[in-house]
Amino acid sequence: MDIEIDKLTPCLEKASTGEIVSTNFLIAEDADLSSLTGWLFNWKDPFLKDSIIYKVIVDGDNRIQGLIAMKDEPDNKAIYVKVAESAPHNKGNNKEYLGTGGHLFAIASLVSLSKGYGGFVYMDAKNRRLVDHYIEILGASFVGGVHPYRISISETAAKRLIEFYDFKED
Repeated sequence: MDIEIDKLTPCLEKASTGEIVSTNFLIAEDADLSSLTGWLFNWKDPFLKDSIIYKVIVDGDNRIQGLIAMKDEPDNKAIYVKVAESAPHNKGNNKEYLGTGGHLFAIASLVSLSKGYGGFVYMDAKNRRLVDHYIEILGASFVGGVHPYRISISETAAKRLIEFYDFKED
């Protein structure tokens, strides 16, 4: 997991104006993933064959703002986030929207809650700096063990994220 969370915003925030825009999230179709350009991760990778991939879009704009791949783990009563990425136009100094990363983790928490897992989510960060970043911004907890950078979002932290975000599921 290598996604920076630039800002927690109730929806996405237009970087140039500060305007909050409404968003929707829905399952990404194969055609969505086949047409991606400039993304760091190959969203057609076989590594994701057991995952559900959600996309975030802005109302009135079908461009994908971010993607998150998650695996349902009913035996663990958790959602495992395999990959999350902001769209290329939402990265760097000239990004179009702020808040994509936090939005994606709130969606994972919402999916977990809807499955009866209380919002519990876990993931493997790329390095210790990101672990610390997720702890500070998301309220995540360090788990370690199986993966040296494994973190989790508890039920309490998940509920905070879900209550903070204002999104619609299509």
